[in-house]
Amino acid sequence: MPTFANRVLPFGTTIFSEINTLAAQHGAINLGQGRPDFDAPVNIIEEAVKALQSGQHNQYPPGIGAPEFRRGIANHASKVYGLDVDPDRGVVATAGATEAIFASILGLVDPGDEVIVIEPYFDSYVPNLLMAGATPVFVPLHPPEWTLDPDELKAAFSPRTRAVLWNSPQNPTGRVFSVEEMTVLANLCIEHDVLVISDEVYEHLVFEPARHIPIASLPGMFERTVTASSLGKSYSVTGWKVGWVYGPPELVAGVMRAHQFVTFAVHHPSQLAGAYALAQPGTYYEELQAMYTVKRDLMMEALTGAGIKAKTPEGTYFVMGDFSDIFDGDDLAFTQHLITEIGVACIPPSPFYSDEHRHLVGKMARFAFCKNDDTLRQAGERMKKLLK
Repeated sequence: MPTFANRVLPFGTTIFSEINTLAAQHGAINLGQGRPDFDAPVNIIEEAVKALQSGQHNQYPPGIGAPEFRRGIANHASKVYGLDVDPDRGVVATAGATEAIFASILGLVDPGDEVIVIEPYFDSYVPNLLMAGATPVFVPLHPPEWTLDPDELKAAFSPRTRAVLWNSPQNPTGRVFSVEEMTVLANLCIEHDVLVISDEVYEHLVFEPARHIPIASLPGMFERTVTASSLGKSYSVTGWKVGWVYGPPELVAGVMRAHQFVTFAVHHPSQLAGAYALAQPGTYYEELQAMYTVKRDLMMEALTGAGIKAKTPEGTYFVMGDFSDIFDGDDLAFTQHLITEIGVACIPPSPFYSDEHRHLVGKMARFAFCKNDDTLRQAGERMKKLLK
């Protein structure tokens, strides 16, 4: 009897799909998936409408990306981070950051290579590596401060190490890594001649006094780093699935060779709107951060009011909460209980870990606060029932 390929045998339904389904069945307030329940800025949507109606952008764009979009990405990297990105050879438009990461792995990592993965990780990273024939090597962050042990990081490097999968601001912990922490990684990458695939989708969701500094901006790192990001988080258009990779042309060429046979091209009108979005003034990002600061504080109040301990996130729109004082089961049992009995959905973080390290988050859950303020307040009221 025919069946599916062995390469996908280890992969079940993603935890996000499972939680979304369960939350819908029980009418739970969904603080699981990082999906805003409010719309994107009107002016950015209007640019997409203009592009749709212009009669010029409803057919295939260049596979590497619409020229306007690639220039917008390069200009943004220059204006915000001082990086010199070639818009013609150093940028690829992708179907969101998820495809950006996968195309980077396929284009830069060979079967048998080792790739260092910082735990907890976004759930697509390891399946991407396994499908590419690479071997993940795990280095955990240590709760409750989510610190990276330099000795553990150093020990993960070997003659077979090809790349490091890096994510800052970090999903799901909310960490924004310091220059000192990134310098340790950068020095090891230079010493061992290792690449970095840097996931920076939350680059504009950073809270004072933390600052997002791309690892590509550190000395000696631009030439060995490809940076992935997307429109989804910074402009509240997760449904557009439009992202990019930028970096040195020699590495981006590998990403492009993979990308052309994964999706070939990305939704053309959204790329035009993306070029407009990336040209927003600095005040846009200040207002975004101010809005999310309010939401972060509402989320922290809700967790504290429910007896859940949490470190205030430095970035992203997620917070990891420790429920050990109020619930005896593990993270999977707590998530089930919270949805079915309390009416609030969250994400259990153990699927973001290797078997060896998932015990580190056995008493934790991830909550998303990319929701309307009233939604967060309602969730907080429901969660108070946990104390009873």
